[in-house]
Amino acid sequence: MGLSTHVLDTMHGTPAAGMALALYSLQDQAATLVKSLVLNADGRNPDGLLYAHDALQSGRYRLVFGVADYFRSRGVDLPEPPFLDQVSLDFGVADPAAHYHVPLLVSPWSYSTYRGS
Repeated sequence: MGLSTHVLDTMHGTPAAGMALALYSLQDQAATLVKSLVLNADGRNPDGLLYAHDALQSGRYRLVFGVADYFRSRGVDLPEPPFLDQVSLDFGVADPAAHYHVPLLVSPWSYSTYRGS
């Protein structure tokens, strides 16, 4: 069913429009960039799924979210170095026929994620 993400800015109570995101495929110690993008006004991939249902494989993946740059672009005065610069989420796909939704709820000081539907 594919792979998707959605980012919510919990500081401002809005989707994280304009946040940079990179998706990597992980093999042993190597990370291979699959795609990089900027989230749309709804805090999602403007092209829909990160992986379509027929392209998703079982294995390990990493999503890297550009948190500090995003909050700086919103005018938030962050310390240097920021508490959260990039948030990297490593996760596994055991059943590529299932849908994997990896949301991120984030502020400059905290984040939460879960496997959504």
